[in-house]
Amino acid sequence: MQPHFHPPAWLEALGWVSLALAGASALAIGADMTLRGARQRMWIMHVVYPVTALYWGPAALWFYATHGRRTSRPAIEEQGEPDPEKLPTWVTSAKAISHCGAGCVLGDIAGEWLVHATGFTLAGKPLYADFLLDFTFAWLLGIGFQYFTIAPMRDISPGRSLWVAVKADSFSIVSFQIGLFAGMRLYQEVLFAPGLAKTTASYWLFMQLAMVVGFFTAWPVNGWLVRVGWKEKM
Repeated sequence: MQPHFHPPAWLEALGWVSLALAGASALAIGADMTLRGARQRMWIMHVVYPVTALYWGPAALWFYATHGRRTSRPAIEEQGEPDPEKLPTWVTSAKAISHCGAGCVLGDIAGEWLVHATGFTLAGKPLYADFLLDFTFAWLLGIGFQYFTIAPMRDISPGRSLWVAVKADSFSIVSFQIGLFAGMRLYQEVLFAPGLAKTTASYWLFMQLAMVVGFFTAWPVNGWLVRVGWKEKM
C-alpha cells in the first residue's frame, strides 16, 4: 500500500465544504433545467453545466444563471435567439472551454477511481497511472461532448462532425490537461508528498483547484479555436 500524507482536520473540513458547495451548485443547475423547465436547445448542455459546477462550484451556478439560462428553450421562445456575435469574448471562450472541461472532469474522475480500485501504477507511481488514464478517458469523453455540440449546429455528415470534433477538441483537451496535471503534481509530490489519498476530501479539493488551473491553461487555445472557426461561438 502506498504511503500518504495525512491532512489536518481543518483542511479536510475545508475540502468537505468545497465539495458540498460544488454538489449543491450542480444540483441547483440540474433542477432548474429539469424541474423548472429551463431545457437547453442542445441536450449536451444538460451535462456540461452541472459537471462544470463540480469544480467551479457557485461560480458555475452564477455563470449558468447569467448566461446559460439565456439559451434555454423558454428564454429563446420569449426573447428570441441570442446573437453569439454580441456576446463578450470571455463568455464565448468560457463556453467553449466548458465542453472539453466537462469531458475532462468526468474522465479524470473515472481514471482516478480506477487507479485507486486496481492499484495500477506506471513506472512505480500511481500519479503517472492517473495521468495516463485521466488523459485517455478525458480525450474520449471530450471528443464526444464536442461532437454533440458541433453536430446540431452544422449541416454536415456524422463522419465529418466527428473529424471536426477530434480536430477542435484535441488541442483543447491537451491544453486543459497540461494545467490539471501540473496542479496534480504540485499537490501530490511537492506540497503534500508522498501524496494525499483519494479517499480524503482534501484530495478532491485540490483536484478542483487543479481543474480550475486547467480551465485557464485551455483559455488561449479555445479563444483561438473559436476565432478560426474550429469551435462554434455560443
